[in-house]
Amino acid sequence: QLQASGGGLVQSGGSLRLSCAASGGTFRRNTMAWFRRAAGLEREFVAGIDWSRGTTAYAHSVKGRFTITRDNAKNTVYLEMNILRPEDTAVYYCAADLTGWRAEWVGSWGQGTLVTVSS
Repeated sequence: QLQASGGGLVQSGGSLRLSCAASGGTFRRNTMAWFRRAAGLEREFVAGIDWSRGTTAYAHSVKGRFTITRDNAKNTVYLEMNILRPEDTAVYYCAADLTGWRAEWVGSWGQGTLVTVSS
């Protein structure tokens, strides 16, 4: 199971940190990612971290502002979001068991956490 938390309301330019705690399965061997869905839009990839090398990938729109990390001891993946913009407003979803950075390649989804950025 994946339990996401940390969403909320923040002003433009502010920061938030999302957390996703994983239980069950083999977290250390699991590629993890964050996706988001804004109102009226498709779910899109935000950031991912490969289990084997810890390498990361980011959507162009968040590169340089967001950072994904993982703590294997706590079975948790984080998304540090800085310089937030109103267009970052969305429901953010934690994902695991990925074979690529596409929503259709995700094996497990967590529940969403809402991030609202006010202008």
